[in-house]
Amino acid sequence: MAKQPHLLVEEGDVHDIAVIPGDPGRVDRIADLCDDSEVVAQNREYKIVNASYEGTDLTICSTGIGCPSAAIAVEELSRVGVETFVRCGTCGALQADMEVGDMVVATGAAKEEGTSKRYEDEVYPAVPDYDVLTGLVEAAEDNDEEIHVGPIVSDDAFYNEDDEYVDDWNDANLLAIEMEAATVFSLARRKGLAAGAICTVDGNLVAGTQKGADSDDELPEKAKDNVERAIRITLNAVTAL
Repeated sequence: MAKQPHLLVEEGDVHDIAVIPGDPGRVDRIADLCDDSEVVAQNREYKIVNASYEGTDLTICSTGIGCPSAAIAVEELSRVGVETFVRCGTCGALQADMEVGDMVVATGAAKEEGTSKRYEDEVYPAVPDYDVLTGLVEAAEDNDEEIHVGPIVSDDAFYNEDDEYVDDWNDANLLAIEMEAATVFSLARRKGLAAGAICTVDGNLVAGTQKGADSDDELPEKAKDNVERAIRITLNAVTAL
């Protein structure tokens, strides 16, 4: 099979399990917690590293921001051998009792994005694989970590999430908002593959705070710390898949 045009990988370059953060910088954070790692390719928003963690081989690949770039990552990784995708990202809380640094494991994602709708009707569910979902929950429990488990929403317009949208999502008891999971879940399901997601809260839209609102950096300190905890949950879950 030819080298993939965006990720610059080919069959044999990657493992069958991939951890997919959005941020290329988070690829390095995940790799640093592994037993060993090696950069495979880097192009545009995509940085790809092979690693091993407690005897499990995995690939780490950033997807950039949003569903279109995440779809390219899933499409190209699946063509060269990846069968399981675990998103480890960040999200904005949609419920008043959720705090910065909390972690959310998604049981489904509302399709407030356009990419999945190019593949299928929006009435089809964007849901994670059961084994990946339960693996993340059990890994959190084994680490004595508190997490929120429930539905989230994936949206395209980070700067157009106005009060009407937020109130509607809050009333529907959606836990959080992010920008990739709905397409990742939908594509994995359509391809007969597995996917799941855990995200760390970086702001609370109900409280009127967004990512970066209380920090000069993209993430507040508590979110930065808990991203590492979410990474550890992800890696521990991967060993059981």
